[in-house]
Amino acid sequence: MNRQAVVFVVDDDDAVRNSLRLLLKSAGLPTTAFASAQDFLASWKDDQPGCLVLDVRMPGMSGLELQEELNRRGAIIPVIFISGHADVPMAVEAIQHGAFDFLQKPFGDQDLIDRIQRALAADADNRRLLEQRDELRRRYASLTPREQEVLVLVTDGRANKVMAGDLGVSQRTIEIHRARVMEKMGARSVAQLVRMILDLGI
Repeated sequence: MNRQAVVFVVDDDDAVRNSLRLLLKSAGLPTTAFASAQDFLASWKDDQPGCLVLDVRMPGMSGLELQEELNRRGAIIPVIFISGHADVPMAVEAIQHGAFDFLQKPFGDQDLIDRIQRALAADADNRRLLEQRDELRRRYASLTPREQEVLVLVTDGRANKVMAGDLGVSQRTIEIHRARVMEKMGARSVAQLVRMILDLGI
């Protein structure tokens, strides 16, 4: 999460690519530009925060085809499409496949920068949520099978006495398991534990 976000520009037009790179650098946005979708894919890593500014029509792999490939790979990078030949169906298709935004050339410099800033903020939020979920999964995996059972019963609202009867153990044993579950999951309350279980989809 400490890695600096990068704006990736993919456009086969040298002039457009270079002007975008200069514009974004002048706005203080680290930028890496590629002449083709294939070049971008060859160096792209999903753990790199940022966003993708992508031309729709390119020789070889088009922008829409690159978007499809990124979707197949489970990528979360926000995609902002740019095109000089955009039509409504193409924009609709891009958005339906998860594009963050769609801009038709010519567009204002500030308009593009504003949209990129929003995309970068969305990417940071997504990565934070995924990191939190991964941490929750690690915590859940650290529980013993019995502690996992107790976790489910606790978040179901069962009293210690009822849980003891259900599991055939003493109330004191339930109290110990319950304390360990709270500690391992890093939960300060049952309500927080319930929220964690919902996030994990258990």
